Amino acid sequence: MDKHTQKRIEKLHPFVRDEVEKIINECNEVLTGNAKVRITQGLRTFEEQNALYNKGRTVSGKKVTNAKAGQSIHNYGFAVDICLIINNKIASWNTVKDWDNDTVADWYECVKIFSKYDWEWGGNWKSFKDLPHFEKNGFNNWRKLIKLDKDQNGYVVI
Repeated sequence: MDKHTQKRIEKLHPFVRDEVEKIINECNEVLTGNAKVRITQGLRTFEEQNALYNKGRTVSGKKVTNAKAGQSIHNYGFAVDICLIINNKIASWNTVKDWDNDTVADWYECVKIFSKYDWEWGGNWKSFKDLPHFEKNGFNNWRKLIKLDKDQNGYVVI
């Protein structure tokens, strides 16, 4: 696991940190070719969320999210976005490439592993598909999460 992924895992909600580490390690074991998983986004502050929300609205660029601050599961540390790092240097979001030549797209090998641990994939959403995105089932309702108390470190108390 690379240092960027490890740092992002350390900032996730404590409830899912160990599980996400297992998922990433399992993905990297299954991907026997040149691809390894990197978490590109984990916990996101409300300020970061609003900056993303403003893209394509009040700031130039393409819209990247429909979620305002507090409406993203990233804001609570129960969501991650991933990419594949090819040959330890090139980031790829290619969902169909089979880097390890085992007849299954590497991305979908990871989707299957996340699913095994009860994580929802944004690629299964009906609208606004978010292929790099995964969120923990049972902790992916922002309307419930926003009402919860927070601990001394700012994580919701579950």
